[in-house]
Amino acid sequence: MKKITQDWLNFKDRKVLITGASKGLGWVCANVLAGLGARLVCSGRNKESLDELKASFPCPDHHMVFAGDLVNPEVVGELVSKGVEFLGRIEVVIHVLGGGYGFRDPLLTWEQLDTLHKVNIGVAAEINRLVVPEMIEKKSGYVVHVGSISSQEATASVGYNTVKASLAAYVRSLGRELVLDGVIVTGVLPGAFYAPGNSWRRLEQNKPEVVQKFIQDNLPRNKIAEAEEVVPLILFLASEAASMMSGSCVPIDAGEGKAYIS
Repeated sequence: MKKITQDWLNFKDRKVLITGASKGLGWVCANVLAGLGARLVCSGRNKESLDELKASFPCPDHHMVFAGDLVNPEVVGELVSKGVEFLGRIEVVIHVLGGGYGFRDPLLTWEQLDTLHKVNIGVAAEINRLVVPEMIEKKSGYVVHVGSISSQEATASVGYNTVKASLAAYVRSLGRELVLDGVIVTGVLPGAFYAPGNSWRRLEQNKPEVVQKFIQDNLPRNKIAEAEEVVPLILFLASEAASMMSGSCVPIDAGEGKAYIS
C-alpha cells in the first residue's frame, strides 16, 4: 500500500508542457506551476503574451515559451522537439488549448467542424503521439486534457458540445489503453469560469446582465468560478495522487452540469 505523503503534490523540477498558455486558464496554470518550482514549456499563438508570461516567473531562465499555430502538425513537431531538447524529457502534459471559434449555427459547415476538431482534439492527439512513447518507456507520465462540462450536458453550441464530447471519449479510451503502461490520462470538465482574456471575462465586461441571468438560472453557488479555482484539480490530476484516475473526466462546474465523474 502506498504511503500518502506531501511529496505527491510536489512539482519542484517537474518537467511540464502546457498548451494554450498565452492567455486564460493556461496562463494561470503556468503561473501557479512556475511558482511551485516546475520547469515549463509554454505554448500559445501570441509571442508577446508568452514573453510577458515568462518574464513574470520567479526564474525565467528555467522555462521556455513557444509561439506558433499548433493546428499545423509540423509546428507541433517543432514544439515537442524543442521542448524535449530544453527540458530533457516531458513528464507532464497539460492540454488547455481549445475553443468554439464563435461558430453558433447548429448546421456546421465541413470546414467549421474540421477546424473545431483540429483545435480541440487533433492538437492534443498529435502531441500525445509524440510525447507518450517516452512516458511508456519510463513507465511514468501524466496527461491532463481540459475539456468542458458541455461534453456531458450540451450546454453550449452544437459544434463546441460535439468536439468536447469527442475529447471526453478520447480521454476515457486513451486512459484505459495506457494505464498499465504507467501513463495516467485524465480530463477536467469545467463549467463557466473567469480567466484573463477568456470568453466569460469578455462577456462580463460587455454584457453583465447576460452573465447575471446565467448565474441565477444555472449556478447553485450563485457565482462563476475563477481560473484559480480550477487549477488545483489540474494539479491533482497531474500528480501521483491521481494514480487511480486514468480515463476519468472530472466535472468542476459548481453544479452547472449536474453531472458525475464519468
